[in-house]
Amino acid sequence: MAWNPDALPDQGGRTVVVTGATSGIGYFVAERLAGAGAHVVLAGRSAQRLEIAENAIRGQVPSASSSRLVLDLASGDSVAEAAASLAERERVDGLILNGGSMSLRASDRTFDGLPTLLATHVVANVGLIAGVLPTMVRTGERYGGTARIVHTSTGFVDLLRRSVEDARRGSRIGVVAYSRAKAATEMFAFELDRRLRAAGLPVASLVSRPGIGVDAKTPRRPGVRDETVPVRRNPYTPWAQGKDTAAWSALRALTDPGAEGGELYAPENGVRGQAVRVAPPSLTASPPRKAMESVWRQLEELAGVELPIPEDASRA
Repeated sequence: MAWNPDALPDQGGRTVVVTGATSGIGYFVAERLAGAGAHVVLAGRSAQRLEIAENAIRGQVPSASSSRLVLDLASGDSVAEAAASLAERERVDGLILNGGSMSLRASDRTFDGLPTLLATHVVANVGLIAGVLPTMVRTGERYGGTARIVHTSTGFVDLLRRSVEDARRGSRIGVVAYSRAKAATEMFAFELDRRLRAAGLPVASLVSRPGIGVDAKTPRRPGVRDETVPVRRNPYTPWAQGKDTAAWSALRALTDPGAEGGELYAPENGVRGQAVRVAPPSLTASPPRKAMESVWRQLEELAGVELPIPEDASRA
């Protein structure tokens, strides 16, 4: 049967981690998963906002099962602590990497001196995956099925003309720096899936693009989307969707029984609408091998980790 965003497959017994869960798309991903029976780990940098988001979810789903995880994607120490905490869980069936700074000031830097867009959208996720991957592998082996990692990207990637080869190279133009960070995200995500498959591990890596979600069309949630929260103006509002429906691509990548690793999900017209499987761009799905190996190596170095995948998988 076709995947239906209004009737998600039963997620009972599963544990899913959602980063950036205190607002926007991440919040609605978490709310819908809780409504489908999953235990949702809400990850965000503010303990207070995590509590607000958890209360809002329980206002919509009284039976929701959830927990909170403080995670600041701009801090390597915070990422390491969060990864260690997740590694201690009995199971992690899904990891939705939705968080990341939306400030397009290309000059911004993190506590660790990295460009904020690169650090929060790519490097932090690599560090988080490195820590939680053994738990996800164990989950797949122990409970059956395939655990899933869903990386959030953007249609802006399609505006780039060349593959990323130097992950550290940004741009003085914010939207270009953002697009390059998301291109690196996709390159890493597709390569991660290739290596997981080659190693025979029960974890899949997929990509989602949410299209354009705007505050003006997003349903009200106390403390998450109401008069206490500033509204971001967006010139695309007449053609866009709410952030609740912008969550559909990530939800489908995570929950559709027919979804497979290496796939990309996005709104049917690229901006809004039903989440559908689309062909991954060759720019990120099949870049020159030299570029891919360079980006993979750089991201591991920047994150200070080594992905726990057998070495021979990288040459498969």
